[in-house]
Amino acid sequence: MSFGRLERRAGAQPMSDINMTPLIDVMLVLLVIFIIAAPLMASSLKLDLPKAVGGSAPEGAQILQLAIDSEGRWYAGDEAVSGEQLTQRAQAAAARDKRTEVHLRADARVPYGRVAEMIGRLQEAGLSRIGFVTQAGATPAAAAPPETAQPQK
Repeated sequence: MSFGRLERRAGAQPMSDINMTPLIDVMLVLLVIFIIAAPLMASSLKLDLPKAVGGSAPEGAQILQLAIDSEGRWYAGDEAVSGEQLTQRAQAAAARDKRTEVHLRADARVPYGRVAEMIGRLQEAGLSRIGFVTQAGATPAAAAPPETAQPQK
């Protein structure tokens, strides 16, 4: 039996590297949260659509003038049309030129569903360039609510 020193193991050496696993886990969790939350933030958009000054149509562009009056009746130019007639005219315009622009004038009291129905018919016919015509010269500060607006002469 020998008497000597008892062997002792050296203590654990301190790590000089950063452990990246927890950081990566947190980043992946945040990424998933943002992926899920992004569509929810976009759908909560609140819009205030004022009357505005807009640009004019480019020279030489094919234009289809459509309108909806306050009772929801559809017009192509100044002629009243039914839904089927509107679809036929839109298909004919799309057959002539796919880049035909639709200028849509809608009364302020027209229900949104009626406008959406017209846009759906136009898109089914193959027309996708649809612009909304607003009252010329109106600015957001000077625009009156539809109930109190006076017709211009």
